[in-house]
Amino acid sequence: MINGISQVSSERLHLTELQVNDYNFIFELVDSPGWLNFIGDRNVKSATDALAYIEKIIANPDVQYWTVRLKGDGTPIGIITLIKRQYLDHYDIGFAFLEAYTGKGYAAEATLAVVHELPHRLLSEKILAITTEANLRSIKLLEELNFIFEKTIEVDNKILRQYALNADQIQIDKMTQAFFALFTNIAEAPQFDRINELCHQQAQIVKKTVDGAEIYDLKSFIEPRKKILTDGTLTGFSECEVKAETRITGNIAQRFSRYEKSGRLQGSEYRGSGNKMLQFMKQQGKWQIIQVIWEDNA
Repeated sequence: MINGISQVSSERLHLTELQVNDYNFIFELVDSPGWLNFIGDRNVKSATDALAYIEKIIANPDVQYWTVRLKGDGTPIGIITLIKRQYLDHYDIGFAFLEAYTGKGYAAEATLAVVHELPHRLLSEKILAITTEANLRSIKLLEELNFIFEKTIEVDNKILRQYALNADQIQIDKMTQAFFALFTNIAEAPQFDRINELCHQQAQIVKKTVDGAEIYDLKSFIEPRKKILTDGTLTGFSECEVKAETRITGNIAQRFSRYEKSGRLQGSEYRGSGNKMLQFMKQQGKWQIIQVIWEDNA
């Protein structure tokens, strides 16, 4: 095992380290058209071959696979891989899903779940991803995940596109996700105190209103939200980022986010959406949020 992470969970998915009893699923996956076209024939022609293939993966200290399952019924739908390849300077993350489960956001969700759990020693600079020039779906997904195209490389007479996600981007992604999660009270009480870890002590939070703006410090922002999220006023609430763009320049960064939120407000269904802009500053190797500005859609 490369990093000691045997299992990871996300909103819809549960990832577990690849096991020998996954052989039927692996046989189906590596024999699928998408795998054969874009990854290649691994000469797995039977369930017995699939078992041997898994055993080889598990025995390799430079390779780790996770089986991705739906949380509801445990159906295996794809894999996430982490590999230290001899021809790459950094670890390479990959993904492959059964055709029936593509186009639903599962690959992005599972990839981010793994990236956000990787230890710092693997993310000291960047993490890589490679794909063929013909795999347009993979290229689109990497770009959506903020991987940046670096160069083309030739491996075994095949031209591959190399992408990278730098450590600063990963940290900012994780912090943004954690900021949105501060107010989720679906499964457990929100961890409001985390705002002090994520934000600079003098951070400013601003709500754009019709008539102007409401401006908060951390305490005045969190207290009224803590009340309605714990006294039964707003239940089953979650807020999540649905689209984002991050710009990093030196030790400062800015993230533009579109979000959606839902819950039950005083017993009635509540839904909303809007835009947020988060500004970050890096000090002594650590990023912190220094300002958040948001506007709910009318």
